[in-house]
Amino acid sequence: MARMGYGYGSECHLLRFMGRHRHLLDQRILAVVGGDRINWLDFEFEPRNPWPDKEIKGLGFLAKDHPARLAWEEQGPHGRGIHNWDAVAKVGFGEAEEWLLVEANANLGEIASDCRAKSPTSLAKIKAVFAETKQALGVSEEQDWLKGCYQYCNRLAAVHFLNARSVPAHLLNIHFVGDRSGPRRKCPQDEAEWGEPLAEQDRLVGLPASHVLTGRIHRMFLPVVL
Repeated sequence: MARMGYGYGSECHLLRFMGRHRHLLDQRILAVVGGDRINWLDFEFEPRNPWPDKEIKGLGFLAKDHPARLAWEEQGPHGRGIHNWDAVAKVGFGEAEEWLLVEANANLGEIASDCRAKSPTSLAKIKAVFAETKQALGVSEEQDWLKGCYQYCNRLAAVHFLNARSVPAHLLNIHFVGDRSGPRRKCPQDEAEWGEPLAEQDRLVGLPASHVLTGRIHRMFLPVVL
């Protein structure tokens, strides 16, 4: 878990909304994702962290013996390539429930990332999962998902992996607006300032207008103060 900013940063603001503005946050999310209720998963404790909490990683929110989790542990990336989810929930659609995996960011640097895996075995697994995902989504093989926006592509791959194995799941990208900029971070002060960087992200990813995850990949803009 990265060190949390004091009064700034996506982790800080997401924690604020989940702890102090939960009803508003849930309303905003349901308006984007659909459904009629949200049940958030708790993090486990981790005494060694500055904030003694342990993020949910990979497909660790599934039961240990769940077939999709076991398959991911065999096929998916680990180590530096594993997912650290900012939040995980179940969204209710009547009697049914579907997973909601949340990625939050508040500055432009958070949406830019390259794959840092060094192990040939890890790289081979990542490339194989990416190839499967790109083929399913109709993305050109020429799109390099290892550079530019690797973290986002990694999460797309996880959501596709789940849905392809009959585990309904959604990815929600929360883009905070109005965070405090600093020497090493440029924070969009309105939704429009997210526009060009996210358009570049979309170009690098290369998703077609319609694909098998249409309706399951969501983008939400949330002011840090309403």
